[in-house]
Amino acid sequence: MEKFDTIKHDVLVIGSGGAGLRAAIEASALGVSVGVVCRSLLGKAHTVMAEGGVAAALANVDDRDSWKVHFADTMRGGQYMNNWRMAELHAKEAPARVRELEAWGAVFDRTEDGRILQRNFGGHKYPRLAHVGDRTGLEMIRTLQDHGIHQGMEFYQEYTIISILKEGDKVSGAVGYDREKGLFKIFEAKAVIIATGGMGRIYKISSNSWDCTGGGISLAYHAGAELIDMEFVQFHPTGMVWPPSVRGLLITEGVRGEGGVLRNSEGKRFMFNDIPDLYKSQTSTDEEEGWRYTQGDKNAKRPPELLTRDHVARCIRREIKEGRGSPHGGVFLDIAWIKEKISNAPEHIKRKLPSMYHQFKELAGVDITKEPMEVGPTTHYIMGGVRIDADTQMTSVPGLFAAGECAAGLHGANRLGGNSLSDLLVFGKLAGEHAATYAKKNSSSPINQAQVEAVIKEALAPFDRDLQQDKENPFQVQSNLQDMMQELVGIVRTERELDDAISKIEGLQRVAARAACGGNRGYNPGWHTAMELTHMLTVAEAIARSAKERKESRGGHFREDFPDKSEEFSKKNICLKKGADGRMHMEFIPKAKMREDLQQIIDEMK
Repeated sequence: MEKFDTIKHDVLVIGSGGAGLRAAIEASALGVSVGVVCRSLLGKAHTVMAEGGVAAALANVDDRDSWKVHFADTMRGGQYMNNWRMAELHAKEAPARVRELEAWGAVFDRTEDGRILQRNFGGHKYPRLAHVGDRTGLEMIRTLQDHGIHQGMEFYQEYTIISILKEGDKVSGAVGYDREKGLFKIFEAKAVIIATGGMGRIYKISSNSWDCTGGGISLAYHAGAELIDMEFVQFHPTGMVWPPSVRGLLITEGVRGEGGVLRNSEGKRFMFNDIPDLYKSQTSTDEEEGWRYTQGDKNAKRPPELLTRDHVARCIRREIKEGRGSPHGGVFLDIAWIKEKISNAPEHIKRKLPSMYHQFKELAGVDITKEPMEVGPTTHYIMGGVRIDADTQMTSVPGLFAAGECAAGLHGANRLGGNSLSDLLVFGKLAGEHAATYAKKNSSSPINQAQVEAVIKEALAPFDRDLQQDKENPFQVQSNLQDMMQELVGIVRTERELDDAISKIEGLQRVAARAACGGNRGYNPGWHTAMELTHMLTVAEAIARSAKERKESRGGHFREDFPDKSEEFSKKNICLKKGADGRMHMEFIPKAKMREDLQQIIDEMK
């Protein structure tokens, strides 16, 4: 058996995005030793791709906003499947977390009187998103990094964790390897925080970066933690559709928040044709009134382009399917039309949406100040993930915490735009705080050497298979999985297709057991992909099985064979856990009754 180094910390944070950095900062501030594992280089986390803004009820643009309205919007957007305690904490704490970020040096756009500027976004009743042009995530990561590196934490860049270690039922650390040399490292820790982001790369068309493969969700699952709400996958309505090399790349909802409209090939604003009853009182059917709303008119109603993402995505899909799509299989998103309303429209667009302007100019040869963009739905976010305690972020495994996109509960059946960034800040802080408290109260658990050796043996198996006759190419297995998920477990689902998907996932799991790679271990993408297949297939199976069991349509989960909401399914969440037999077991968890004062807020806001 090869030798390997053991690194000791009180708290190990897996992931260096917004949630991971905020957790590490909080844990360090409480005086414990913190290690942060970065799968890529520091500063390359997927959070940098978040564009629109941070949702927080600062009430800087509209003084009618409050945490209560934000709470009600989040619950309504999530179709009331949310963990109401998480939604309460999020709405209450988000303003303080944004102001804290500002105090640490974040440079937000400003109102005329110098306060943080906020913009409109889909599903939010009032302008609520604090932003930095359309580069908010980048500014967040810059600020958290600049603040965090002075707190005494250690960073392990270009490392990948492949297994969580346990002693009995408690976490004892993790096994990882450095991607540069392929050498294994053992991390001994009293508490582990998983903050690894999403899983978009198990689909063919996705806005997610290369490392969003659901690894953290799978790590927690295989360590014994429960998963919940895995059927709820968000397909962002507006990703690039041309050229093919950047298909799926995100176009921020901020384009629509600044006045962009959706049109079909006939030039019609098709979103006016389908406004859900739930939102009719807040949504304009008059173009002029919708324009006034985007300009901050308190008395106007929002345009239908700012309805929730799941609804807009399905409307776009319908236009394409019925033959009213754009030449490359999307629809048109037009911000250039505002030249009819604003004399200096090109300069205004470039100032408000600098990344979007350069993205289309450089990648598609489109000047968005003069012509519309071609857009279509793209896999963007998973509302489901690891089941955690709302107040502490601890999973069902003692010492194992989760925060950010990989943790479930806040968003229910559908996430509102901008809530993801405030989610990272609010629950990253809570995870860091309670992981540090846990580490102070508990002693280290010994590392089980036999467990470590078994993990490493399994990790090296793809090299042993390279000489076998029936070996499989890991890249081909990944590609087959992505095609299958896009086709069978996408925006619209049916029982027949989900059964087919589950059968094909089981087949791919058998094929993945023969995935092989050659060469050495340093920067070997074939080896990395072969190991990653376990995580991708685990998450794919969880999504497909949960989607099959939820026989209704709600939020990000749409069943063509069960197109309506079900009262029965509104009262329960689907929970998954790895059984003693190694198979995925499912149970329905009754939803906790909402606290009376919060229910009163919901009733009043309706």
